[in-house]
Amino acid sequence: MKIFFEKRRKTFFTILCLVLAITIKVISFFPEWVEKYYSNGVYIYISKILRFSLGWLPFSIGDLLYLLLIGYLIYQMIKLVKNFRKLFNPKNIKRAFVKILFIGLIVYVVFYGFWGLNYSRIGISGQLNLDNQNYSVQDLDTLVALLQKKLNTNASLLTPAMRDSFRRNRQLFDGATRAYQLASRQYPFLKYKVRSVKPSVFSYLFNYTGYQGYYNPFTGEAQVNTTIPQCVEPFVASHEIAHQLGYAKESEANFVGYLVGSKHPSVNFRYSVYFDMYNYSIGELYYADSAKAKNYNGALHPQVIKDIDDYRAFYERYKNPVEPLLKWIYSHFLMFNNQPSGMESYSEVTRWLIAYYKKYGKEAI
Repeated sequence: MKIFFEKRRKTFFTILCLVLAITIKVISFFPEWVEKYYSNGVYIYISKILRFSLGWLPFSIGDLLYLLLIGYLIYQMIKLVKNFRKLFNPKNIKRAFVKILFIGLIVYVVFYGFWGLNYSRIGISGQLNLDNQNYSVQDLDTLVALLQKKLNTNASLLTPAMRDSFRRNRQLFDGATRAYQLASRQYPFLKYKVRSVKPSVFSYLFNYTGYQGYYNPFTGEAQVNTTIPQCVEPFVASHEIAHQLGYAKESEANFVGYLVGSKHPSVNFRYSVYFDMYNYSIGELYYADSAKAKNYNGALHPQVIKDIDDYRAFYERYKNPVEPLLKWIYSHFLMFNNQPSGMESYSEVTRWLIAYYKKYGKEAI
């Protein structure tokens, strides 16, 4: 009798997860509904509860969960090797398939229920009424000129003492939180309460994968790789907080990071934001007109040139054969989640920046 009810319970739970997964998928086809009832409704409470529950801890629970998962997978692989003969038993194959399907359903429901539905929201285009349609080379050239001017200006104000002030993670994360507090005065939808930004225990490992941070939707924590060059740390922290606020697409998280950081009273933050935005935009211009791009690069402040060289040298040290594979996998994950350009979607922030200055004027950049 106990076995009978156990099977019935598992069957019921499996059917429930399947129904929820289908429901979530159907809802994702209606961006207006997602924006109104999920991103600006249910998700706000989910994210706040997660941040309130775990944000006070000085270490990342999400990192620990992934470590446990890695350990569990290694354990299962060892068991598989030891029982290799049993692997080809039809009953075992069926049991393993059902187990993987069941776990996959749970992960899908939790991931998209806790955060992933934000991939289907209207997002920043609706909140700011921006038209991010195709742009011309002239539009891009104008953007690069504006960003270069801002970048050079902030480079001339940046001192080693200012940069060193962010060596402590707490000051870095305090600065990112303050950026959102200030930005919310102009953009109420960027209000950020109950901080949960932490250094990742995977930081050094991330250097080999090219990742600068990540958001854990299962715990609501934003993890920052605190071993990357200091010139990009403030922007990365702002980018990950944008994910916490429900901006799932990478181009939008980049743009939100720009919105909050470009007006920050800290030169460190402003410089970091314009450093990233310039690099994305000059990369796009290089594909369109390499001669113009080279001219802009040749007129950069010496500090900017040094930071670009240091940044490239940093990742050159960590190059390895596995990195392209991991980026390929993540790129296809992004494609599956409404970002057809994959990894290139990061640089699509240039569309938002162009749409922004066209609506609010060049001085807004």
